Amino acid sequence: MAEKNQNQYHPPESNGYHRNDQESLHAMEDDEAKRKKRMKWTIGIIAFVIFQVVQALFFVLVIMKFKSPKFRVGDFAVQTLTVGTQASPSFNMSFVAPVRVKNTNWGPFKYDASTINFTYGGVLVGEAVIPKGKANFKSTKKIDVNVALISTGLPSNINLNLGSELSSSVITLNSQGELKGKITVMFMFKKTKISQMNCTMTINTSTKVVQSLTCK
Repeated sequence: MAEKNQNQYHPPESNGYHRNDQESLHAMEDDEAKRKKRMKWTIGIIAFVIFQVVQALFFVLVIMKFKSPKFRVGDFAVQTLTVGTQASPSFNMSFVAPVRVKNTNWGPFKYDASTINFTYGGVLVGEAVIPKGKANFKSTKKIDVNVALISTGLPSNINLNLGSELSSSVITLNSQGELKGKITVMFMFKKTKISQMNCTMTINTSTKVVQSLTCK
């Protein structure tokens, strides 16, 4: 019986190599997982840094770029108009001027009261008062002002030119003005800006309409 038990099959004892292979495999898998984790963190940090840089550039180049608002007179309808002759040139007219303050900044533009001068041949023939106000960010402030123009007191050389224009049924006027105010971004960044107006308009005395209007 003892001899029978001694002849039974016994599996060979492990020599330790199999266990070492498994441990090495697990170690490699752990290293790979750690490497992937580090890569994800690196990619995340790089993406975050790029996002912050883009935000900073956008803030500096777009948000914080203060621009002077545009200050213009738009097309208008002449309400009353009387004119003289080529021999005795004169004009007297009234209209409502649609003044526009276009603010393209990322903050409101608060401006002081101002005056628009209307001139003929460089000589003042009328004024329009602009009350102080505010043009909101990325918007256009609309102001309608009453204007009365009269050519009384023009020098003789200017009158001569007016007579020539009246013979062609036109009057060429200029409007100049200036708005001074402050642009405020994010309630704390402020900058003073001055907006200039310089417009030239040609009015047809026969039809009493604005024939052309250009501003710069």
